Amino acid sequence: MTQRVELAAVMDRLAVDGLITDYAVAVDDGDWTAYRQLFTADGRADYRSAGGIEGEAGNVASWLADTMRLFAMRQHLIVNRRVRFGVLDQDTGDTAQVQADYVNPMRLAAERDGAPAEVPDFVCGGRYSFGLLRTQDGWRVREVVVREKWRRLPG
Repeated sequence: MTQRVELAAVMDRLAVDGLITDYAVAVDDGDWTAYRQLFTADGRADYRSAGGIEGEAGNVASWLADTMRLFAMRQHLIVNRRVRFGVLDQDTGDTAQVQADYVNPMRLAAERDGAPAEVPDFVCGGRYSFGLLRTQDGWRVREVVVREKWRRLPG
């Protein structure tokens, strides 16, 4: 590999890592406009393993906006990111597959005993599978599938 190819691979890896971070921040902050912008025009999201829905990213963003109102605090911690670049139309590096584990503590918006809850009372964990596509606007999510492995409920 030439230095130019190696530098391009590092730059792609950093861009992909930034996209995954932007995904977590958009969900945690409830920025559904930013969430939608992370996806390709035909992007899809699948949250069924966590009790959610599957569908076009805009529709899923609307569902998330309603559902996430239940939680006053959300914090995705996305770790162990494994990135594999693929081939599209004979050009290397135009697609990427990312698997990443997550832990997601959340605090319910409802008060407990008349006072707001101060610590996370709902925690779940699992693995994301992202299918990414390089576009003229940079890397975008073509598909994300959530595979929840565990959860701890209040009480």
